[in-house]
This record gives sequence, structure tokens and C-alpha cells, in this order.
Amino acid sequence: MLEIPESYTLAKQLNDTIQGKVIRTVKANQSPHKFTWYAGNPDDYPKLMEGKTIATTYPRAGIVEINMEDASNPSAPLVKLALSDGANIRYKTDFHNAPAKNQLYLEFEDDSSLTVSVQMYGGISAFLEGTYDNEYYLGACNKCSPLSNQFTYEYFRSLYTDKLAKASVKAFLATEQRIPGLGNGVLQDILYHAKMHPKKKMGTFTEDDFHMLFNQIRFVLKEMTEQGGRDTEKDLFGAPGKYQTYLSKKTYDNPCPKCGYLIHKEAYLGGTVYYCEHCQTL
Repeated sequence: MLEIPESYTLAKQLNDTIQGKVIRTVKANQSPHKFTWYAGNPDDYPKLMEGKTIATTYPRAGIVEINMEDASNPSAPLVKLALSDGANIRYKTDFHNAPAKNQLYLEFEDDSSLTVSVQMYGGISAFLEGTYDNEYYLGACNKCSPLSNQFTYEYFRSLYTDKLAKASVKAFLATEQRIPGLGNGVLQDILYHAKMHPKKKMGTFTEDDFHMLFNQIRFVLKEMTEQGGRDTEKDLFGAPGKYQTYLSKKTYDNPCPKCGYLIHKEAYLGGTVYYCEHCQTL
């Protein structure tokens, strides 16, 4: 799933790879997927994007936003393509090698291609600049990223109110879009390094706990991003990220690297959590 480290990695790779290319062909919803959510009618996507030139791609929390411009009409509004959740983005230098099953296909004038294939569920949203009012997209664009200087301890501390006292730390961090792009995936290692159980109640937090959690959010996300994303996710070319996860599907039932206890796996709040019961006591 796309979270902060992956969106930053993909945005950089897309800027290095497709910026300046002209879109020759667009095909949307070729392989219908029950849990792919499009903005508007995907049948309109060819008219919206064909002939456009790829401009800058931006990481918007857990969303990758590709901007496109009309070279023949510089004053025309940008076309934006926002890809989120389980949208797997792949680039091929020869369009003949593109995955046959996909939910969005862009073919460029130099015969290269970009495909988006949805895993489990995902969002594919093409729209004119200023016309998309999706709350998750707007939150991703407007709220502070933990990788930015604006994400201060004071800002982080202000996200907690007494109404959240009974909420778990997982619920605090990964629900309600309090920190867009920080989801259940990156959450695992953040809590591991903060020595916090996913079910720890926010009402039990001391000021030292808040400082510890803030520091680990900043540190772990920076490490993940600098290493090209997590080893559980793949980049633009299908290669896994180089950040080796401590807690994930890859390490479940292995000894904890800190204490040797087995890593546990449990369903919680609509997803899976991993933890070491010795290092992350409840």
C-alpha cells in the first residue's frame, strides 16, 4: 500500500523517468476491478489526458500526484492524476512489455508506458486542477508531512485532545487522517522503536511518551524514505524498497532482533498488527 515512504520514492522516480513525455494513448478500466475507485467516469480519461505532456509529480502524503499540461495551450488548467492506496505503478521502456491486466494504461510517444494495477483496493483519480474536492486528497495536500519542517512537536501534540483518551495509539496515528500517509504499514516499526504496544491507550501517555512517539515518527519515516521505501513494497520498476522492516509480514514469527522473543501477529482495528510482547508491553 502507498504510504509516505513509497509516495516520495515513486514521485522522485517518475520525475526522473517520465517528466516531459507526451501521452499518446490512454486506456482506463480495461480490466474491471471491483475495488478500484475512479474520480468521474473512466471512459472520459482518454479525452482528458491524451496529448498532454507530463509535468511535475508530487508526493501528497500517501498519494502520488502526476501533473499534466497542454503544451499547445499553456493557460489551460493542469490535468492531475492522483493514485492512492493499493495502486501499483509500473514503468516500461517498451509498451509491449506492459502488464496485460491493469486499471489504467498510459502510452507515450516514445513507445514507453505507465500502468496502474490495483492490489486489493485503490484510487485512480484524473481531474482538472481545482475540481476535485475529495476530503482525503485535500487533507493529503494541505496537512503537514512528518518529513517537513512544519511538522513540529507542538503541531504533533496539538493533534491529541482529551476526547481521544480511550483511543489506542494505532487509532490515533492511523485513522481519521490526522497524519495523512501514515498508515498501518509504517505504523508497525514506528511503534516498535517507540517501545509501544499498538493497543496502548492515549490517555495513559506521559509527556515523555509523546516526545518518544514524535521522534520515532520523524526518524523512522525519514529512514524508510531515504532507503527507497519498505522491503514489503515495490517501486516504479518492480524492485522492493531497501528499508528492511522490523515488523511486517516478512518478519512475523521470527525472533525479535532486540530481545529474541517471537514477533506476534494479530488482527486489530481492521488490519494486522505485529508486535513483540516483551519490548512493547501493554
